[in-house]
Amino acid sequence: AYVFQSHEEDDRKVRRREKNRVAAQRSRKKQTQKADKLHEEYESLEQENTSLKREIGKLTDEMKHLSEVLKDHEKVCPLLHCTMNFVTIPRPDALASCLPR
Repeated sequence: AYVFQSHEEDDRKVRRREKNRVAAQRSRKKQTQKADKLHEEYESLEQENTSLKREIGKLTDEMKHLSEVLKDHEKVCPLLHCTMNFVTIPRPDALASCLPR
């Protein structure tokens, strides 16, 4: 009876070991897939970040250019000489009266 029980225990141990091995393998595979997915997401975010930085650079350049254009325009704009009209005559046609004809 003892030999039979020992053989059965050995069998059980072997099956448990195999089951654990398979579970560990599955777990490693799952972790690897998770890591791969995170890496792909990271790469995608890096590309998006680079693209957004490029866009910010372009918009910053455009803003500088438009600010310079506005400064140049303000020097010659007839509306700036009519600012008192807006205070004294709160009419919609005050703006029109300042525009060159």
